[in-house]
Amino acid sequence: MKRVLYIASGWLVIVLLLHIVSSCERYEYSAIKSPSNKIPAEVKETEGDDIKIGFLMGTLLEERWQKDRDLFKEAVEELGADVEIMSADGDDALQIWQAETLISQGVDLLVIIPQNAESAAAIVEKAHSAGVKVLSYDRLVTNAEVDMYVSYDNEKVGELQAKAITQLVPKGKYVYIGGAEIDNNAHLIKKGAYSVLQPLIDKEDITIVFDQWTKDWLPSNAKKNINLALDANDNQIDAIIAPNDTTAGAILEVLKDRGLIGRIPVSGQDADLAAIQSIVSGEQAMTVYKPIQELTKTAAELAVKLAKGEEIKNELKINNGRIEVPSVLLPPISVNKDNLDETIIADGFHTKHEVYQLKDKQ
Repeated sequence: MKRVLYIASGWLVIVLLLHIVSSCERYEYSAIKSPSNKIPAEVKETEGDDIKIGFLMGTLLEERWQKDRDLFKEAVEELGADVEIMSADGDDALQIWQAETLISQGVDLLVIIPQNAESAAAIVEKAHSAGVKVLSYDRLVTNAEVDMYVSYDNEKVGELQAKAITQLVPKGKYVYIGGAEIDNNAHLIKKGAYSVLQPLIDKEDITIVFDQWTKDWLPSNAKKNINLALDANDNQIDAIIAPNDTTAGAILEVLKDRGLIGRIPVSGQDADLAAIQSIVSGEQAMTVYKPIQELTKTAAELAVKLAKGEEIKNELKINNGRIEVPSVLLPPISVNKDNLDETIIADGFHTKHEVYQLKDKQ
């Protein structure tokens, strides 16, 4: 009987020892896996300063966006943060995948130029579910809880385009070529333009004989639009409002082929070098200049502040269909042959040699 008790006692001791060892192992594992209360405060602060920004771009095909990329990267790095840049090349689905990639890489904030204003709402939702804030750059993401929006006043862009063209052609047949219908900016620009055009339409001073969007902002689609407009009106058109310089350039090619170059005023936007040279030669009437360095610097400062969780005092709000988005809108500038020296060249956006295609003296 005593022997049985000794054996039982022995097994009990073994079980108790195994339980103690197992508990110690679980405690050690738990301590390794739960560092939040083990990392010194000074280490946390250092990691908090290592800000990484993800910059999602819709395209890099246009000169303007290449400038945005380079200047934004420079501005972010000057603030001591890093930036990872991806371009969707006009593909909505690719941009969403790129957003997921950057989020999985642990970016602290996403800055997005939405390829598609509506579908980009999915990116905002994915980012927020991962605790990542989103700043909408130049183009506003619609129907999403965007944390911040930084751009130029795009309604003003349309106003400047329409004012410049109506001053040159106060009466006549007008063609309106819009940007991409999926881009919220294109709608804002059109709204601004029509705020100037509609009173003249009501007075029957001007007639809009053609009004179409340009799918994906592609020059090839702008060409199709202007060819349709010219064919439908037997080339009898007095003015053309084009949304940006890339589409304007495509339109000018068609006008040149038809022997109409320089006879029909054409607007633009972005102050691309080719457009400025066309303004000098009298082929394009005007462009809207948006000092990109100011935009990129402002966006970089706000992005880093948001990523660090700093408070940003802001009064302007823009409704994106879901919320009133805290916004910063910078003023655009109308540029023509008379003021390009004191705007484009004075800012160093393009050099005098580039604009006037001057040859260096040998």
